[in-house]
Amino acid sequence: MKNIAETLKNVAREKKLQTGLIEAGTGKKISFGELDSRSDRYAFYLQKKGLSAGDVVILMVTPSAEFICLTFALFKLGTPVVLIDPGMGYKNLLNCIERVRAEVLIGIPKALLFKKIFPKPFHTVRKTFCCGKSFGLLGPDIRNCDVEINKSFPVFLPAKEDLAAIIFTTGSTGPPKGVRYDHSVFAAQLRLIRDYYGIGFNDIDQPAFPLFALFSTALGACSIIPDMDPTQPAKVNPEKFVASIKKYNVSYSFGSPAIWNVVSEYCIEKRIVLESMSQVLMAGAPVPYDLLQRVTSILPEGSSIFTPYGATESLPIASISGSEILTDTWAESVKGRGTCVGKALPGLDIKILKISDKPLTMFKKEDELESYEIGEIIVKGDVVTKSYANNPSETLLAKIKDGDGFWHRMGDVGYLDDKARLWFCGRKAHRVMLDEKTLYTIPCEAIINEHPDVYRSALVGVFPRDNGTYKEAAIIVEPLKNRAVDKNRLLKEVKALSAASEVTRKVSHFMVHQNFPVDIRHNAKIFREKLAVWAQKEISPQT
Repeated sequence: MKNIAETLKNVAREKKLQTGLIEAGTGKKISFGELDSRSDRYAFYLQKKGLSAGDVVILMVTPSAEFICLTFALFKLGTPVVLIDPGMGYKNLLNCIERVRAEVLIGIPKALLFKKIFPKPFHTVRKTFCCGKSFGLLGPDIRNCDVEINKSFPVFLPAKEDLAAIIFTTGSTGPPKGVRYDHSVFAAQLRLIRDYYGIGFNDIDQPAFPLFALFSTALGACSIIPDMDPTQPAKVNPEKFVASIKKYNVSYSFGSPAIWNVVSEYCIEKRIVLESMSQVLMAGAPVPYDLLQRVTSILPEGSSIFTPYGATESLPIASISGSEILTDTWAESVKGRGTCVGKALPGLDIKILKISDKPLTMFKKEDELESYEIGEIIVKGDVVTKSYANNPSETLLAKIKDGDGFWHRMGDVGYLDDKARLWFCGRKAHRVMLDEKTLYTIPCEAIINEHPDVYRSALVGVFPRDNGTYKEAAIIVEPLKNRAVDKNRLLKEVKALSAASEVTRKVSHFMVHQNFPVDIRHNAKIFREKLAVWAQKEISPQT
């Protein structure tokens, strides 16, 4: 398989009349045959309107049957599709649009109006297509495209490095970057998801991240598009999310810990067990012990939870089961030894290097660290993307040449244990370098999170120096919201917890913040950069 669009054609031949996608919000059902024929119709229509292989297309369509069909149509055409999370804020969104230099925009009416209001970043766009009703003001509705077809659209056969998509990072530790996805990367991801997690024709998926509906469809699993705003997973309506799981007998679901935090609390309150579920995949941020316990309690016996580790640039690269975390690794995590994210997946190689903030042009064996030494996580394999779109400086920082191949620098720190399991210790950019010791976010925060009144915590540096070190470190805590907490007592007890551990003993400041800022995609990664600014002002208002 060279083009992920081939899989839809194969599935449509075998399961033509079977339901391939259901929109939970509207109840609309579409067969695999219809998905394939509709994407063919879009491909013929767009080709007729002048699109050809290599044209870069921004797709700004909400999660729906049209999103799936249009994406597959663009894959069939060989026109790279640009997917940008609209929740990143309009300034970041405009910067991303300008950087990709797309020729075509396909979007809902709101997206086309956005282009009219902010024309400059769209200056390379020569064609627009409206997906939705605009009473003709923004052009004809592409859903009513008038092309007649009597044959299957010939799928574009890419070379190994032909571009399939540009997918943007969340920008949680800097400006969002457009990751170039070759067709070969999608093919490798599809194989891993199919073979490692055993997902296939008999499954029904409810993906809370729109891109994963593409994988489900390609694997022959029916996809349920949940009735939710994917840009705000923490605000999911648990009643609707659970109702569609039960109504359509969903067997597995991929989503942010923020979603399953809300859903599990709802299910426990209502005494609901999701009897049809066999697998839950949670990713996007470290998954807390209590969340794993709660999700386990709402699943039937014999079901599995997995917490894949990866990034937009390389996903997935490691995985561990919830049961292994609960019975084995969490006892070490609470001692400040990081979060175990499992072993490298088949075909992937993970190494730990000495931490560096500079470009590394060539891989050097002498820079590799031994087991249990915390360093920079790097990965090599066929799901690892090669570069960022029109961003050579960031590509230089993120890739390390090694013979004919390369390593990707995850931007994370961690270590490998004697069982070849990877332990995550936080983002490299979030480490706090003091004069006498370097502190890492995940180990330090694990100590503080053991307090029964703490929902989560964040380590930040304060009083920065020009050389990248900090004079002091601070711990900020967000209390649980369902109980009254005495702030002074909490801070006194948190300070005592910190002093009792070698991991956190060097922390100087402690404070309470009622509502942590989080990333826009998963609503689970703590925005420590914003908290650091807030903490600095709290400690020294004049700075």
